[in-house]
Amino acid sequence: MYRYPKEYDVLVIGAGHAGVEAALAAARLGVSVAMLTQNLDTIGQMSCNPAIGGLAKGHMVREIDALGGIMGENTDATAIQWRMLNAGKGPSVRAPRAQCDKKAYQFRIKRIIEGMPGLDLHQGNVATILVENDEVKGVQTSLQMEIRAKSVILSAGTFMRGLMHVGLKNEKGGRMGDASSTVSDSLKELGFEVDRFKTGTPCPVSYTHLTLPTIYSV
Repeated sequence: MYRYPKEYDVLVIGAGHAGVEAALAAARLGVSVAMLTQNLDTIGQMSCNPAIGGLAKGHMVREIDALGGIMGENTDATAIQWRMLNAGKGPSVRAPRAQCDKKAYQFRIKRIIEGMPGLDLHQGNVATILVENDEVKGVQTSLQMEIRAKSVILSAGTFMRGLMHVGLKNEKGGRMGDASSTVSDSLKELGFEVDRFKTGTPCPVSYTHLTLPTIYSV
């Protein structure tokens, strides 16, 4: 067992949209922050949908923007097409939506994360959430490394117990090419009720008719 010598104020598990916002928000407050993700090359990756905005998501993006978040700003910098949805209907159902360059969005977010003062990056898969005297103390990775923190933010998303179905076959994974997260097992041991959440996340297919995968997680 190896314990990382630095103890953090905040440890963020996951580096998708939620993890990015959580880590940057904490770092802006001036506390020490660590971000732990399975793959440092996929920080902020837009897995399937390059759209930011719309009727429901647009409300969230505006709230994130009002709180100083990065999603809206990064969208403005990497968008390649803008559209007003439901422009022919009443104003209550209209919503702007931007289509981003997926790789440009990801690379710019990664650069911002890497350059944020007080924010350290770690690569690994969380196996256990460490709890002592009913208080979270950090995590242990699958490679037996402990990272200690005063608070832990879990934003593993659809990677938690991810199971991908392609036709009649299935395999474990957060998305194609990425491992699933086993932190759900630790949550169950701590007494949390664990169930599955279904997301329809097909990989893009051109010129071929296939049964596309659906990811089941948690």
